[in-house]
Amino acid sequence: MAKISSAVFTSHVPAIGAAVDHHKTKEPYWAPLFEGYEPAKAWIKKRRPDVAIIVYNDHASAFSLELIPTFAIGVSDHFEPADEGYGPRKVPAVEGHPELAWHLCESLILDEFDMTIVNEMPVDHGLTVPLSIMFGERENWPLKVIPLCVNVIQYPPPTGNRCYALGKAIRKAVSAFGQDLDVVIFGTGGMSHQLQGERAGLINEAFDKKFLDDLTRDPDALAAISHEKYIRESGSEGIEMVMWLIARGALAEEAVEIYRSYHVPASNTAAGLIILEDR
Repeated sequence: MAKISSAVFTSHVPAIGAAVDHHKTKEPYWAPLFEGYEPAKAWIKKRRPDVAIIVYNDHASAFSLELIPTFAIGVSDHFEPADEGYGPRKVPAVEGHPELAWHLCESLILDEFDMTIVNEMPVDHGLTVPLSIMFGERENWPLKVIPLCVNVIQYPPPTGNRCYALGKAIRKAVSAFGQDLDVVIFGTGGMSHQLQGERAGLINEAFDKKFLDDLTRDPDALAAISHEKYIRESGSEGIEMVMWLIARGALAEEAVEIYRSYHVPASNTAAGLIILEDR
């Protein structure tokens, strides 16, 4: 049977993708960040999961203010990189896993989560940057991907508690899928950052590091963080961290931390990465 065995939680800063694409990862500004990613790349190369469920937010590439799904699952067998205004990233197209994606839709909707089923959509840096972080530059991604897009752009976004519960329902759904698959789930976005207004450039290292600690120590406390606290403590874009709670909910409560890195700054944000495994 299929099983979610591990989770990768990572920022998806667009400038990180640009550094990869323009071969700047060894430049003095970027080298410390990418050196911190090397153990994570070695871990996933050894682990060799079959499928990644990548939880991310679209940045007006597939969706706009005309259509704002709270939770959307891509069920296609193929997803092209989005043109975000400067041409698509020169990264491989993403190959989907339609059978598992449709199974997820059925199970989650019958568990009373209102999922939007998406048959065709481009995927932007929210999804492709985490793949670059974990796999580097490649001709093809070495695993199938199911995009799970969450609205954290237009108020109201889902609560952390709702995201945590969705993760638990995803775990249940995957375990009921009849193929023998090793599944890794990615929670992406964040960490603390604000891109506009008087607090533009805000980074709260203490909040970020406690969040990383509590992913293993006290995920229930993270699920209780309000929208207001995210904005106050981690900036207007810090709300993206609710997506990490979907990935955390998909693991057993006794998940174990395998590796973490935290670096400031990456562009004008804090960049965190942590790996948990089921035990």
